[in-house]
Amino acid sequence: MIVKRILILAPTVLILILLQSYLWVPTYNNQGLSNPARLAQFVNGSAGDAQVLNPILSADTASSEVNELVFDSLVDLDNELNYRPRLASSWTQYELSYLIINLDEKIFPHERLPADWMKWLRDRVTDNARWLENIDSIKLLPEFSTEGSVSIGKDDKGKDQFVTYQLRHPQCLEFKLKKIDQDFFLPLRDKLGADYFSNFPFEKYVHAKNPSEQELLKKHWEEILPLTVHNPVLEFELRRGVKFHDGHEFDSGDVLFTYRALMDPASTSPRQSDYEPIKEASILGPYKIRFVYKRLFSTAINSWAIGILPEHLLNKSALEKEAGLLGKSTDAFSIRDSGFNRNPVGTGPFIFKEWKSDQFIRLVRNPQYWDGLPEYEEYITRIIPDTLTQEMEFYSGAVDNYSVQPHQVARLSKDPQYQHFSSPGYFYSYIGYNLRNPLFKSRDIRRALGMAIDVKKIIQYVLYGEGEAVTGPYPKITDWYDFDVKALPYDPEGALRIFEQEGWKKNNDGYLEKDGKIFEFNLITNNGNPIRKSILAITQNSWKKIGVKCNTQLFEWAVFLKDFVNSLKFDALVLGWSMGADPDLYQIWHSSQTEPGRLNFVGYQNEEVDRLIVRLRKEYDKNKQMIMTKELHRLIANDQPYTFLYTRKSSRLLDKKIVLVERDERGNEIYKKIYPTRDGRLNYYFNKWRKLNTVPEFNSQG
Repeated sequence: MIVKRILILAPTVLILILLQSYLWVPTYNNQGLSNPARLAQFVNGSAGDAQVLNPILSADTASSEVNELVFDSLVDLDNELNYRPRLASSWTQYELSYLIINLDEKIFPHERLPADWMKWLRDRVTDNARWLENIDSIKLLPEFSTEGSVSIGKDDKGKDQFVTYQLRHPQCLEFKLKKIDQDFFLPLRDKLGADYFSNFPFEKYVHAKNPSEQELLKKHWEEILPLTVHNPVLEFELRRGVKFHDGHEFDSGDVLFTYRALMDPASTSPRQSDYEPIKEASILGPYKIRFVYKRLFSTAINSWAIGILPEHLLNKSALEKEAGLLGKSTDAFSIRDSGFNRNPVGTGPFIFKEWKSDQFIRLVRNPQYWDGLPEYEEYITRIIPDTLTQEMEFYSGAVDNYSVQPHQVARLSKDPQYQHFSSPGYFYSYIGYNLRNPLFKSRDIRRALGMAIDVKKIIQYVLYGEGEAVTGPYPKITDWYDFDVKALPYDPEGALRIFEQEGWKKNNDGYLEKDGKIFEFNLITNNGNPIRKSILAITQNSWKKIGVKCNTQLFEWAVFLKDFVNSLKFDALVLGWSMGADPDLYQIWHSSQTEPGRLNFVGYQNEEVDRLIVRLRKEYDKNKQMIMTKELHRLIANDQPYTFLYTRKSSRLLDKKIVLVERDERGNEIYKKIYPTRDGRLNYYFNKWRKLNTVPEFNSQG
């Protein structure tokens, strides 16, 4: 009887439970009905877990996303891609330049007062008022002595050989310039004459400690004693009253400590190269710090868009104490070993609370944040590796954002439940040709290969329209891109005519042939990327139509890099670059970077491009930078070392109930629709985001 009653009642109970679930469990559209706290949480879905929550050590996207909320930087990019102050309230840049005085040349004034030097300059540089106005002050620095060593090459075993020398440094003039000027010494060179520099008596001032090695120093004289020196200076005024999450006040000591931690070999920071140009760092007060650079380095300000570490938690004393508690050797214990990396403390808008590996990271709102209280009380990153699961979790309301796949955009962008954002980013795809291969030596041949590919069809059918054609080495969203450079036309017949003009004719099999050799090569890319795999097939078919025999291969990423890209053993490849807002192209396009393991693996060389890249690295004036970047764009596009393909748009969905909260003059809240920055960043305004229980009615401003 009991069993019978159970069998009768069970379906009824199940029906009641399902009915209750339907009526009471919140759905996507009413998530906050039974759990108001959900509206105060932003839940981010991430494909991978963070690696290390320390801004000077992290290199992966998942870590960076969390670090940006926990830590503040001195500066960052605003919505128009200009630098804005953060922990730095302001900054100034100027230059200290030095000219060695050649006493053998009787051309300098007898008096040594600054006014005499200025008069001497004005009497000679009469045709350049702007140059003279840029000089803030002049000092005569006395002679001094020092010692050093210089590398003279490698021995038979491949070890560096050094010669130790004694230097009697001559008197020199120090010019303090109001603006950094890489051409500052040109007028002086004209007035002093070529002999001043070419006949400088280095042998009077540079002596090998071992006299038998004196001859070895000759070709290193200008390295040991440069006659002209540029030392740019970057000074930061720091924001007062900012506190770390543990209540400790932020000051210039923390900035100096962060710099030293970045340069500490034990930390093995992946960002050390950005700070190597710094000659010296000095604290000018609790809220002022100065960095002097040993050479012109126009991207210096960009390097300070990095989170600042708390000195009191990571200095030598703190690390030794931590090592002792863990029973580890203090000598080998570094920042990389510290528990700080899983329990970080910064000055950012959110405070770290909890991290369960491969599950979630939880942050809570910083109630004392210097830039205003964030709207969200919690920020949670959930680790969801599977894209299908990410999608389902978004639909259910369990996460608040979703990165849309290209084939989904057309459908989901029109769904009224979601906010959809799509914009081109810093990434572009290309086909790169190994210019060491005689087949690709001709610029016209490379141009013809590009003309045979219908890039518009790749964007339409492979990217489902979620991309834009690109023509050169800069991201389209930056000021560096030249929109006047036109894309190669899709013209297979014109491409074939170029091949014929270069002496290639179709043989009986339909392939282009010259001197008994078929135009044949291998096009490769990495496995696991369906878009690149599709490009291989489309490109192979396109080239076959004009008579080019292209063989395609896919390799695992590690093999692809090690055995083909880094070793330069490839004909052509499909790859992409994720660029930044900085205009520097040195690593990818300068001819000095063509060795194995470097980034100019296609072997591109152009003297004018090299000259412009070097000048660009030394130019601090943005308007002048834009002139040079556009010229670089035109030169590289004209040479076609790559067939530039497209920039893929980044598409993202957000819950439509998430709004941007602003306030009018009376303090009343105004809800506005979320909008991205110029480069597509949504999180720039994240501290003003709030999730409402229902979709609001936006006013005319929103």
